[in-house]
Amino acid sequence: MPGVIASALTPALCLLNPHAANGRCAALAAPLREALPGVPLVLPENVAAARQRLLALPEGSRVIVAGGDGTVHQLLPALVARRLQLAILPGGTGNDLTRALGLARMGWREALAHAQRAPAAAMDLGEITTAEGGAQLFMSSLTAGFDAAIAIRAQAAPNWLRGQPRYLWATLNEIGRLRVYPMRVEADGQLLSDGPMLFASSLNTPSYGSGMPAAPGARVDDGELQLLRVAAFGRLGALAMMPLLLTGLHLRHAKVSLSRFKILHLTSPALVPLAVDGEPLPSATDIAVRVLTQALSVVRAR
Repeated sequence: MPGVIASALTPALCLLNPHAANGRCAALAAPLREALPGVPLVLPENVAAARQRLLALPEGSRVIVAGGDGTVHQLLPALVARRLQLAILPGGTGNDLTRALGLARMGWREALAHAQRAPAAAMDLGEITTAEGGAQLFMSSLTAGFDAAIAIRAQAAPNWLRGQPRYLWATLNEIGRLRVYPMRVEADGQLLSDGPMLFASSLNTPSYGSGMPAAPGARVDDGELQLLRVAAFGRLGALAMMPLLLTGLHLRHAKVSLSRFKILHLTSPALVPLAVDGEPLPSATDIAVRVLTQALSVVRAR
């Protein structure tokens, strides 16, 4: 396995996001306390408190995080700064990173046992830089354009909607205000396109949006990101694209292209909506993206 960096370690702490999965993750607190005697269980009040707990750990410590993609995304700066080993207990609504790591089908007990005995391996991260939002790390996806608007809208979905139904609900709500964005797209110094786009999104994992197989060949440890570009569509065309994305058939469409890159530059005269790992960022007109190879240590199933 490429990037194996360390054998199993006793976890230094278990961090549980009680707000993950619309609060359902909080139910794991009591069984985790029982299953992890001697390991501190932390339910942080906010992101800042969670990061401070991680930054206080010895470099290279292993931490168990119970939550989803949004939880892990918020912790990335501290995880990278302290070179911590990340072991995930899937507990969110998206879970595209845990899918890529082969953990999504594990129940929490199986995932917990695996988190304590399996070695860690290095994975890549992405980094986006804009004047409006500064630099941000991402581990799964950076969406730019219509799919970012969907990700942002999904945060307002009813609590009883989970996984892909949240994104389908958000799509239906965003179709009525559909916009295309004039974008100039350059990757690794080459001009790929210059014109109206529905979206141009960067992926580190094969799926985004809670399991949509947008970039089936993506790997978290290949030293590259994948760029999914979709040219301009009207409302009906954009709506028809969603079933194709859900089944992986979108790559057969003439207006869809997928390519690999290490450095990406997107520019637009209009503000482009952005989201990283499903979390909203300030819209921007000048967007720089790059891959950070072997930047995070993770426990994976394969």
